[in-house]
Amino acid sequence: MRRPRTLARPPAGRLRAPGSRTPVALAVPALVAIAFLLMPLAGILARTTWSDLGTHLTSPDVLEALRLSLLVSFCALGLALLLGVPLAWLLARVSFPGKALVRSLVLLPMVLPPTVGGVALLMGFGRRGLLGPWLEDTFGIVLPFHTSGAVVAATFVAMPFLVISLEGTLAGLRTSYEETAASLGASPVRVFRTVTLPMVAPGLAAGAALTWARALGEFGATITFAGNLPGTTQTLPLQVYLLLQGSPDAATSVSLLLLVIAMGVLVALRGRWTGATTARAARTVPTTDDTGLAPAPAPRVEEPATTPAAPPESWPLHADVTGFNQLTLDAEPGTTLAVVGPNGAGKTTLLRALLGLTPRARATLRLGDTDVTTLPPHRRGVAWVPQDGALFPHLTALSNTAYGLRAHGTPRAEARRTAQLWLDRLGVGPLAHRKPAQLSGGQAQRVALARALAARPRLLLLDEPLAALDQTTRAHVRHTLRRHLAGFGGVCLIVTHDPVEAVSLADRVLVLEDGRALQDAPPAEVTRHPRSPWVARMLGRNAWPGTATGDGLALTEGGRLVAAERLPDGARALAIIAPEAVSLHLDKPTGSPRNVWPGTVREITSAGSRLRILVTSHEAPDLVAEITPSAALELGLADGVSVWTSVKATEVSLVTL
Repeated sequence: MRRPRTLARPPAGRLRAPGSRTPVALAVPALVAIAFLLMPLAGILARTTWSDLGTHLTSPDVLEALRLSLLVSFCALGLALLLGVPLAWLLARVSFPGKALVRSLVLLPMVLPPTVGGVALLMGFGRRGLLGPWLEDTFGIVLPFHTSGAVVAATFVAMPFLVISLEGTLAGLRTSYEETAASLGASPVRVFRTVTLPMVAPGLAAGAALTWARALGEFGATITFAGNLPGTTQTLPLQVYLLLQGSPDAATSVSLLLLVIAMGVLVALRGRWTGATTARAARTVPTTDDTGLAPAPAPRVEEPATTPAAPPESWPLHADVTGFNQLTLDAEPGTTLAVVGPNGAGKTTLLRALLGLTPRARATLRLGDTDVTTLPPHRRGVAWVPQDGALFPHLTALSNTAYGLRAHGTPRAEARRTAQLWLDRLGVGPLAHRKPAQLSGGQAQRVALARALAARPRLLLLDEPLAALDQTTRAHVRHTLRRHLAGFGGVCLIVTHDPVEAVSLADRVLVLEDGRALQDAPPAEVTRHPRSPWVARMLGRNAWPGTATGDGLALTEGGRLVAAERLPDGARALAIIAPEAVSLHLDKPTGSPRNVWPGTVREITSAGSRLRILVTSHEAPDLVAEITPSAALELGLADGVSVWTSVKATEVSLVTL
């Protein structure tokens, strides 16, 4: 019996559309270009005297030049790291006048002829240059015709490779990591050392390798600025130049050595110098909240016997926010505010203003008796959890959670013990030694929440902290968070789109629209009388803005609505209609309903044991009705079916705006 043949799948990244062909007009020049670049290399390989290769490479002059080349190249690398890393960070992170000019100066040595670079170095650092006399008179340093001059020349031509590579890496690194570290109490230097550098390590290593290889092969600037002195400035490329005049075979052998080194560096990097591979590997774990442990028990709601101590002081909040956001916040210790509003309302901008991280808005902020307005983010005592969690990918869950404690000077053992307690409280204790790439989205969000809570902040800012959790885990974390916030000595702001979170966690709901506070009231008040159409719809209600008339509202989107309530004529108001108050009919109803419109069913969705029906009409705004499945079956509802909707005047609530 013949086994069916299985066609091998083509390698990833090499799929082509059926029938596609490489255009000959492009393929031929490309092949010529490859041959053009390959020919010099093939010439070296063909002309190398392989039998004398060992003799050529071990001659005293070549070994001395090799030793000097290694010394110069590694010293140049060290100098490039010392100067180039801060410069790359400045170009990637700071906006300042003349930034484009500085970047051009960085690129200049890459396009400048090496001999011209050597002349420029002489004019700057030579004995008759701008800085040379001062260096000689003050420190006795003479760079030309000295090994240090060769180091300076190599650094001048090689450092741009490091700066450009690292700048691209830093530009691709999300600033939320560094901002989160600062909010946990880490100083800028600590953030750079413990977060930025580890995360850009691949780009830094690539740039360093290119810098070293370029410094090893430097010729023009070195011979012009430092001269060609055996044992002092005569590096391996200069040795090749001399050997060409008397021993071409030896020159070819040494050239082959430099070629192998350069090719080895490029092959090892495999294109990483562009900075495109700086980001850590994307998560390959599922986005569900499974722990991956066998078996995976549901997280327990009970608290451990020992819990982290609450702050001994209370921290009331007062903030005057200006800029895009225009509002004043006052809250007593232990208050939790849910910040809600449509996209672009300024919710995240408000949090970043309280952190001092955005120029769009500025907050005059007082926590307790301390005015922290002028303090940098790491000294404000304000911790936040951004939407993506921003877990540091090079640290384990335990080290992430302990980061804020360590930044505040807590001993390592105590910080790790407290961090483990917080991870246990949030149900991810068994995952303490996993890195973020090994966590699901929900697990990572719980670790990020534990990290912020463990830092014992004065003000806690949570930007949709439970969005990535499944319903069961969300309920557990919500319960744990509520218990913590009940004894929290500061104020907590939670940005959320979930009405359950707003009602169950918050003492007040702050509704934002276009950066301004539209409503600031207890959850029950916002639920009963929402002043924002967006909030009303978030709560599952129909919300129609309009202008009051004698018997109801003239709707902004067109049409009229009759209401039992009466408002002064011309008053701006919002009509709130519960979906269950909307009736659906196949024929135009008669009798008591005062509001009747024809419409068309456009969408049917499930809402627990009931169905939500979206009806569109040319006589009224879109309307959502909520009915039972049996009623929908009896009416024969489906997408595109024509129906009549009706709402009693007594079922319409009017809220003045």
